[in-house]
Amino acid sequence: MTEGGPLSILQILEKGNFNTGSVVQMYQLARGLAARGHRVAVVTRPDGEIPARARAEGLEVVELPLSHEFDLASARRLARVYEERRVDLAHAHKGIAHSVALEATFFSRRRPLLVANRGVSFPLDLLNRWKYRMRLSAVVAVCEDIRRVVVASGGLPPEKVHVVYAGVDPAVFDPARADAGRIRREWGVGDGKKLLVQVSAREYKGWRDLLSGAAMLARERPELVTALVACPDDAVKEEVASQARALGIGDRVLAIGYRQDMPDILAAADVVADLSWGGLGITGTLREAMALEKPVIASTAGGNPELVEDGRSGLLVPPRNPAAFAAALSRLLGDPGLGRRLGLAGRERILAGFTVEKRLDRIEALYCRLLRESEAGPG
Repeated sequence: MTEGGPLSILQILEKGNFNTGSVVQMYQLARGLAARGHRVAVVTRPDGEIPARARAEGLEVVELPLSHEFDLASARRLARVYEERRVDLAHAHKGIAHSVALEATFFSRRRPLLVANRGVSFPLDLLNRWKYRMRLSAVVAVCEDIRRVVVASGGLPPEKVHVVYAGVDPAVFDPARADAGRIRREWGVGDGKKLLVQVSAREYKGWRDLLSGAAMLARERPELVTALVACPDDAVKEEVASQARALGIGDRVLAIGYRQDMPDILAAADVVADLSWGGLGITGTLREAMALEKPVIASTAGGNPELVEDGRSGLLVPPRNPAAFAAALSRLLGDPGLGRRLGLAGRERILAGFTVEKRLDRIEALYCRLLRESEAGPG
């Protein structure tokens, strides 16, 4: 609870399924702020997983189509929500949510403060530059790298863009609670095997580089099994399998769909990697794996180096460099003591600065500061 009492807050996001980091982080924020006494509602589409789960956990939900960037029908309905709920602040977590939240301010007698999340490192385009300069109180960037991109490409005052690192719940991603054995049994990964896991088969996540690097170790490490998790459909699974066959490791690669048991999956890994080469902030899988005391290998793209300290809490490699990845992976597989040290230091790093509670503290403080400044007026 803040000194001025509870705030009326909207968390707005068009995506409604728990298969992306933006949804998980938005939901954690809504639930955490509500638990701290604020009046919070989640604004989302009616056809996702969020509405039922939120209501079951006592969160208020506002269902809107949020169909596209210029969904004026949703904007008008949201404007009424601004007035009826006497909203102090609306936090938009993706592009459509941002556009509709902004448009709603033109239809409402009440104009809440507007905060936009930015979790990708792509430069702002013409439409985004317009949105980010109009009636926006603050931008929350998920890492310093994205903050620099937003300021430079959007021409925004640096003091308007704030870095708040996304957080992981260490009680959920707890090595003492995860059931690694269940996953290894399900996937047929025996005790003599070494399991490498990367989550996401999007092109810019570098999964092809991951397979290429694994193939370079095929003779040296015949026990290595690679799992690519969160393949969105059968076509992508077949693409992964085809690439693995072309590299001569078709029998050592698993293409896995979306899963809801990520603590167990990451705990089952001997090494967790993220070889993204574009678009990212800080890969959530890395945070989660580090919380589980798993050694990680990350590309230096985006904000990953802000989380992973090379040689201390993980290993860093240049993006789009399968050979460098293969060397780092070989180093870890050949030195179990190094893996244990990196894993322990990784969880310490998460507890020190990348938990859900620390993110809640920072976001809540930012909201309150923005409202104080707004009430004080210019000068």
